Amino acid sequence: MISHLTKNFDVKQPSTLKSIGDDAAVLDFKGKKTVVSTDLLIEGVHFDLSYMPLKHLGYKAVVVNLSDIAAMNAKPTQITVSIAVSNRFPLEALEELFEGIAMAAKIYKVDVVGGDTTSSQKGMIISITALGEADEKDLVYRNGARENDLLVVTGDLGSAYMGLQVLEREKQVFQVNPNNQPDLDNYIYLIERQLKPEARTDIRELLEKLEVKPTAMIDVSDGLSSEIIHICKQSKVGCNLFEEKIPIDPQFINVCEEFNIDSTTVAINGGEDYELLFTIALEDFDKIKANPNFTVIGHMTQESEGAHLVTRANTKIPLKARGWDALSQ
Repeated sequence: MISHLTKNFDVKQPSTLKSIGDDAAVLDFKGKKTVVSTDLLIEGVHFDLSYMPLKHLGYKAVVVNLSDIAAMNAKPTQITVSIAVSNRFPLEALEELFEGIAMAAKIYKVDVVGGDTTSSQKGMIISITALGEADEKDLVYRNGARENDLLVVTGDLGSAYMGLQVLEREKQVFQVNPNNQPDLDNYIYLIERQLKPEARTDIRELLEKLEVKPTAMIDVSDGLSSEIIHICKQSKVGCNLFEEKIPIDPQFINVCEEFNIDSTTVAINGGEDYELLFTIALEDFDKIKANPNFTVIGHMTQESEGAHLVTRANTKIPLKARGWDALSQ
């Protein structure tokens, strides 16, 4: 089965000396630093197969790991894939899952170099480990932000969470009336952000061309507020996040109104956007200010000031980490 599922994985990276087929993969990074990250996805906790196609799941499982490598300002190079499945999944289902994994590997130019398969008593579990490379001088950690640094985010926020709300609603409608066909035309962008997110591996090269090195960086997987607090704690700084600066999509605003949910609450707490949040020195502002990929959403302050959201009414509200917490589910 392993030979069958992995037959379409080609070696693209020069650092991959030996891929699948031996007891271990052999990698050679020739003096560069190696970056490693692992994510675990569990059916019923991280994904619901009633609306998550297996091909999309395979793709997303790879992307969420590559996002962590991108958040280190490193280049992703290899992944390992381990799955545990119950006997309710036929070979065709696994082929679909691996088709998504192969597609992501091809698009992001990473090699699948190993993993494991085993049985599960219930449902599906996917564990992916991603490896990347970087010169030591290029690596960016969470603990380098300084007072007066600008807080910058890529893309827009909140859409993945609202895509999930739409899918959950349609699932409930379907359970009541299986003959009901959902009309999702008005939600395509939001659903895509949930089912098929993309890792911002493009940002490393873009920042390099602009001659900007972030002082701290993290990916937005658990919600903007949680990620800002991570940077603040590890960098020992405070932060002012400006509500009016948070980038949100027009479709996202419309659907928040439809669901009667406050758009700012979702944008700062939603999670699964897989955008990059980083800080830069004030003097680098001119280099990024005209770039559509970046939005300056705040600035870092003294640690004693704490982390705050500055509302449109210009009032300060303490920022709390209300993002995704798998252990509280």
